Amino acid sequence: MRVSTNTLYDQGTRAMLQQQSSLFKLQQQLASGKRIMTPSDDPIGAARAHELSQSLSLNTQYADNRHRAMDNLQQTESTLGNVTNVIQNIRTMAVAAGNPAFSDSERHMMVVELHGHFEELLGLANTKDEQGNYLFSGFKGDTVPFDVDQTVTYQGDAGLRLIQVSGSRQLPVNETGEAVFGENGTNLFKTVTDFIDALETTGGIPDGAVDTALQELDAALDNVLSKRAAIGSRMQEVDALQQIGEDIAVQYQQTLSRLQDLDFAQAISDMMRQQTLLEAAQQTFTSVSQLSLFNKI
Repeated sequence: MRVSTNTLYDQGTRAMLQQQSSLFKLQQQLASGKRIMTPSDDPIGAARAHELSQSLSLNTQYADNRHRAMDNLQQTESTLGNVTNVIQNIRTMAVAAGNPAFSDSERHMMVVELHGHFEELLGLANTKDEQGNYLFSGFKGDTVPFDVDQTVTYQGDAGLRLIQVSGSRQLPVNETGEAVFGENGTNLFKTVTDFIDALETTGGIPDGAVDTALQELDAALDNVLSKRAAIGSRMQEVDALQQIGEDIAVQYQQTLSRLQDLDFAQAISDMMRQQTLLEAAQQTFTSVSQLSLFNKI
């Protein structure tokens, strides 16, 4: 069978191009540090790596959400801590006010101080978060939760703001003003204003006013402490989910590394072998092209 000159040249050219392509691919892998450059390099591995990358990205988003949730919860817990302190201070004053030896001037000084505590409570109830939303207004983040007209009225709603902190968990990161300051028929602001009115009564505090104030303050304090405990429980949950998320991220990254990362020692060995094959192909082509058959044709 006679072999044409064109056929010999085509075969030699294809052989060299294949070797060059293989060598170029190895050089790209070494430069990137990745074994899979295109899906065709390893279709199954590439598909699995794509799934893992998406899962890792989603896990990262959940981690960001958990950080945001923790920020909201910490601010809420801190604010409720301040509310707790104010209620305890008012309660201490209510106990002292029960002393029948208190003079009108002493009660007046107490009234002045109570007005300050009232304004402090109102400021805490109308606290804003880092995004500028009111902390205790429910879904109405841009609405002042407590408005003072003749009485303090709640302007927010009962909405709990949920943040997706894992694939299966949406966590409430707020408490509503109504739940914190006006639970179970006891309105903390009304309790304080009623106590102030009792202290300002001419001729002394009405009978039962101190006992009523103490009972309502105790109920309000128990309610706030209950809300703080709930917030603390959610913060612990976020911490636990964050640890789980970090462990999952490490697992995803390790699996991705096994799928994608290049074995440098093996790749260098393959490149040296490929260079040898390319040089052999070039030498063979040169030798064949110089045969007398080519010279005579």
